[in-house]
Amino acid sequence: MRRYSEEVIDSVRAANDIVDVISQYVKLEKKGADYFGLCPFHSEKTGSFSVSRRKQMYYCFGCHRGGNVFKFIMDHEHMEFIEAVQFLAARSGIKLPEVEMTKEQKAVASLRGQLMEINKEAATYFYRLLHSDHGSHALEYFKNRALSKETMQKFGLGYSDQYSDDLYRYLRKKGYTDEVLKQSGLVTIDEVRGGHDKFWNRAMFPIMDQYSKVIAFGGRVLGDGEPKYLNSPETPVFHKSHTLYGLHLARRSRREGMILCEGYMDVIALHQAGFDNAVASLGTALTSGHAGMIARFTDKVYLSYDSDKAGVNAALRAIPILRSAGLTPLVVHMDPYKDPDEFIKGLGVDAYEKRLEEAENFFYFRAHQLEKDYDLNDPAAKTAFQQKLAGMLMEFSDEMERNNYADAICKKFQIPVETMKRYIISLAQQNTGLTSRRPIVEPDSGRGHKKDSGITKSQMLLLSWLVDRPDLFTQVRELIEPEAFDEGLLREVATMLYRQMEEVGVPNPAAIADRFENSEDQDMVTHIFYEDVRVLHETPEAEKNRALIETLTRVVQNGYDKKRSAMEETDSRLITMVIEERAQIDKIKKMKIINA
Repeated sequence: MRRYSEEVIDSVRAANDIVDVISQYVKLEKKGADYFGLCPFHSEKTGSFSVSRRKQMYYCFGCHRGGNVFKFIMDHEHMEFIEAVQFLAARSGIKLPEVEMTKEQKAVASLRGQLMEINKEAATYFYRLLHSDHGSHALEYFKNRALSKETMQKFGLGYSDQYSDDLYRYLRKKGYTDEVLKQSGLVTIDEVRGGHDKFWNRAMFPIMDQYSKVIAFGGRVLGDGEPKYLNSPETPVFHKSHTLYGLHLARRSRREGMILCEGYMDVIALHQAGFDNAVASLGTALTSGHAGMIARFTDKVYLSYDSDKAGVNAALRAIPILRSAGLTPLVVHMDPYKDPDEFIKGLGVDAYEKRLEEAENFFYFRAHQLEKDYDLNDPAAKTAFQQKLAGMLMEFSDEMERNNYADAICKKFQIPVETMKRYIISLAQQNTGLTSRRPIVEPDSGRGHKKDSGITKSQMLLLSWLVDRPDLFTQVRELIEPEAFDEGLLREVATMLYRQMEEVGVPNPAAIADRFENSEDQDMVTHIFYEDVRVLHETPEAEKNRALIETLTRVVQNGYDKKRSAMEETDSRLITMVIEERAQIDKIKKMKIINA
């Protein structure tokens, strides 16, 4: 793959400190030399996502994804490598040279560009149609929903005609091919019907990314028909799990927090009423991707879901996802109305503002919903309810936070707080013997890498320690050559690291990760350089010297074992090799590598 030169890539990477970049997406807390937070790539309750300023890398001990600053931007923003380089260059004010793309890269860039153009053309077409004679009944629908002309214009609302190939014919006249139109998600091509539209006779809602570019559409059927609401399918420019309706406007709001709703009309009604911090997920349950997007702009979320059972259950599912992203959820009660749109029409803006002020703490909300399942006049049911509360309190990893919530919830439900805390302690003691740290299973790189073996971990640990302690390199280099590492990715990484140390004397693991284009290989490279974080945290300071000596010994012995396995038993060199190995091991045992 042809791309920017290594010098250009290195300069962009050096100009974008990984802690500064990731802090814009993830709330990080410094612990020792590194930073930790909740992983933006999977849901979790305790922060296993680590970012190292020294290594310029990140790694999640839960889902095992990792890499450098380029890979983070690629994964989080759904970008290609070149796009990530350009994104970070713009962030740091670096002017990039013109780059010649490969045929495949040009094809990908061309397709994305055409899809963005098609969405823009379609949005304009739907908008004009709404204000034509054809769209009069759709315009009437929006007016009946009490939307002003300014609001309709602000959200680019439109109408898809009753003819099922109307948009298709329009876009074909614009010069777009069937193949590209099919990938836009707006058109279906089949042998029987030919080209026909996905949306027809629907009120149209353009879906925009955070930069106000149209990437997809939602449509509400006018009259009878199913489904009532229809969204664009996933495309190269539209990812439902990372897209929030209204975010392009809400991100600029000066209001505190964000209001999370269920649908388009709720968002539009709230914005029209002055609550311009409202967003909604798109016909799908809230995901960690959605929560991560919100966490980029605020740390507080008002859940303004429907007041029916489905809305309550949606809020209960959303709370742990939002919490995992470092957000504080508050629940806005809509009763006696179903949703924000109906509430504001019925009681007005001031009443909704008051409901925001009175929004219920997420833990109280969960507790009150749980309470409905138990008859607290029955001692057995009351005990079961309190035990469930204890289990919920154990979800708080921070002791101070857990104690504060225990005090508050016990007071609310008249539970002796000391009894509750003793029960939580007993639960924790029971669980200690039942749970353990999730074992790290290394991604299979397909490069002949041994999976989760002891010697593999020793080799990884040695490379990781060389990055932490480059002053050890001279001693290690005398004992172990790159060829002593297992064939495949580990040996490639060792070779690159040794070359860096020999040429410039400074390790640069982030640059090594860039040499691998496969995403799983990059995860594995990061895992190699993060092996020490887990081991060193678990190793008492006084034992670290012994631990590294044992690591060196295992790697050296493994190298000799491999050499011996390739020799005949009668080979006279075997005795010489055994003597040489013993001498090397003795040399290692006399080393004082880490000052305890």
